[in-house]
Amino acid sequence: MGVVIVTGSAGLIGAETVRRFAREGYTIAGIDNDLRAQFFGPEASTKWSRERLESEISAYRHHAVDIRDWAALERVFQEYAGDIGLIVHTAAQPSHDWAAREPLTDFGVNATGTLNLLELTRKHCPEVPFIFTSTNKVYGDLPNSLPFVELEERWEVAPEHQYAAHGIDETMSIDQSKHSVFGASKVAADVMVQEYGRYFGMKTAAFRGGCLTGPGHSGTELHGFLSYLMKCVMAGREYTIFGYKAKQVRDNIHSADLVNAFHCFFMHPGVGEVYNVGGSRHSNCSMREAIRMCEEIAGKKLRWNYVEQVRSGDHIWWISDVRRFQNHYSEWKYEYNLPRILEEIYHGFEGRL
Repeated sequence: MGVVIVTGSAGLIGAETVRRFAREGYTIAGIDNDLRAQFFGPEASTKWSRERLESEISAYRHHAVDIRDWAALERVFQEYAGDIGLIVHTAAQPSHDWAAREPLTDFGVNATGTLNLLELTRKHCPEVPFIFTSTNKVYGDLPNSLPFVELEERWEVAPEHQYAAHGIDETMSIDQSKHSVFGASKVAADVMVQEYGRYFGMKTAAFRGGCLTGPGHSGTELHGFLSYLMKCVMAGREYTIFGYKAKQVRDNIHSADLVNAFHCFFMHPGVGEVYNVGGSRHSNCSMREAIRMCEEIAGKKLRWNYVEQVRSGDHIWWISDVRRFQNHYSEWKYEYNLPRILEEIYHGFEGRL
């Protein structure tokens, strides 16, 4: 049936993509050199996920290639030339805290790596869809200028505001805000994905994710909110909360729901598309609410430490308005809500901690 190239193939979204398209009968060319372990340490390594993919999926072909390495990437494209049917680019440096330590590395992976993949797609298979996992951090801290109301366990947007009912849509500006170094490198990649669609006519889409989650996450302190929180509850580790009275709100989408959205786009691709995608009003929580739910599932109390200083550029409240994508792809529906997501994360850790 052809080949799907998946970057970051052993990560949360990459591995879910591998499994989804392998079930469809595609050969998967996975590109992943486990930079996550270099970014965040051994416990964040995706080696366990790669080994599971290699043992379970006969159609999986692993390539330990750095996406900053043009020559090595091109060899992968040349190997599958003529058979490539889709590019799904999920590889990234995903932490805004880590990015500030090594901006050149962050930009190299997120921006230059994405440009390498776009240009190789244009050179070798310009007709195939190109899906990019972007982030809500492209909006910087502009969401923090919204009018908020403090509730017992969370912040909420004032009920009369246009974003209150459904969340933040794609019309929010990405300009004149503090993005974090990570957010800026993802802006560069996001805009380039759009440009290859609009300038060269390629079938590209940038999916601007909220919190992407699921049992396949190698959660660590600097990345992987729900995964790392559940890990701390289960293992008795201390968890640090940064500011906002522990009432900051995030929407959370299961990796399978996101990859189902990828599949919808693959079947009927557009050109230069941008979609906010996350748990929306369907699946979201504050930090306090997440702690309470994790404690209930694990049957343990979390030891946590509160730091008044917030992370630079961090959001007080983020809920994605997914209606634009739903209007384009009415067949897409959520399969996971927050309780089911947390139950899966808990059971996923039972054999790994």
